[in-house]
Amino acid sequence: MQDPFTFTPPHPIEERPEETVQQPKAEPHPGQQDKYFWAIYLMLVVISIIELYSASSREVVAGNVYLPIIRHSVMLAAGFVIIFLLSRIPYQKLIKFIPIFVVASIVMMIYVLVAGDIINGARRSFSFAGIAIQPSEFLKLSAVLVIALVMSRTQLGKNEELRTRGVKIVAAMVLLMGGLLFTQGLTNTILLMAISFSMMIVGGIQIKKLIAVLIVYGVVAGSAFLLKEYNADMRVGRQSTWTERMNRYSDSIPKYEQPIIAENRQEMYAYMAQANGGIFGVMPGNSRETSRLPLAFSDYIYSIVVEDLGLAGGLFLLGIYLSLLAHAGHVASQCRRALPAMLVIGCALMVTYQALFHMAIVTGVFPVSGQPLPLISKGGSSILITSIAFGIMLSVSRFAVQNDKRQDIKDEMNSLPEEMRAENATRL
Repeated sequence: MQDPFTFTPPHPIEERPEETVQQPKAEPHPGQQDKYFWAIYLMLVVISIIELYSASSREVVAGNVYLPIIRHSVMLAAGFVIIFLLSRIPYQKLIKFIPIFVVASIVMMIYVLVAGDIINGARRSFSFAGIAIQPSEFLKLSAVLVIALVMSRTQLGKNEELRTRGVKIVAAMVLLMGGLLFTQGLTNTILLMAISFSMMIVGGIQIKKLIAVLIVYGVVAGSAFLLKEYNADMRVGRQSTWTERMNRYSDSIPKYEQPIIAENRQEMYAYMAQANGGIFGVMPGNSRETSRLPLAFSDYIYSIVVEDLGLAGGLFLLGIYLSLLAHAGHVASQCRRALPAMLVIGCALMVTYQALFHMAIVTGVFPVSGQPLPLISKGGSSILITSIAFGIMLSVSRFAVQNDKRQDIKDEMNSLPEEMRAENATRL
């Protein structure tokens, strides 16, 4: 008996071989360059050139007082080229390079741990083409890119099981990279955890899962720190240095009553520089402490900024970094897809959090630890990675669809791999 729901045509239809029609790949439509991102970048570059010149008295070479600032300007120029080129490349085309970048970062970090140059008692970098490469900076950006990819994949279809798996993968990758960074200090590990946790919040992860991740982070970081702290083998860790720093940080004796010794001279001269700056500063070039403060041009440059420009200038610089995060949040909230939203907010979180950590360390809110101020401190790797982050943010702001035009939305979706077409859960 014939199934009543089966349709039989009156005349047989001749079967033809299926024709494969090659659909043209959608090309993203570029928008205008984001003037806000460019304005923030240019303000940071101007402040960087002025303040690094003011903070580089220890590096001045006889007969050429401009050599340190020339070197720094060359790195900034190279960073500008990177930003300009990345801003013109659709973010969709950068996806295939992310795994290569992540693997290269991990390999470089492992190499440094084995055969890197020892700086301040730890293996931190290696030289390439005359430039000191610090893989720790590359790992921070790698973590952001990995999280963005995983979160965009696991949000497709709003499958909770898939999201749970994504959270586990993200946490595992962060712990892996954080473990590599921990060999150089606890600050970078905490920074990495803070970035990943914030990106999970933006990605709409459930509160109970966020709490579970936070507990895991806390237990692992605490256990690793205690292991290093009480490790008897002094060749493995820097527990003696960390112990001294933590003891000084928790010391109840006011700073102004403590003597300046070799172990605390960095933070003491940094505090003196900030106190000398007052409200409006002594103006660039008139710093009193730059000649005495070790690493004034890198790990402690914010203290020179406050001395030169005062509390007002220090707060202004803080406001620039916070405005970067605020604008990135606005761009992310307008993106139609999850991937560009996670990329732009992740890069902004990396730059802003690193700036906040640097400022907190220099002002005594956090214990002493080396952390460059993005685009301001001297350092090739830091400038390179910050420039890549700005380039990615500009690419997203230019090529990610932020309107309601159906054709643009369809073209962007078709330009992405099928597993990365999840809608942006945070879109306003």
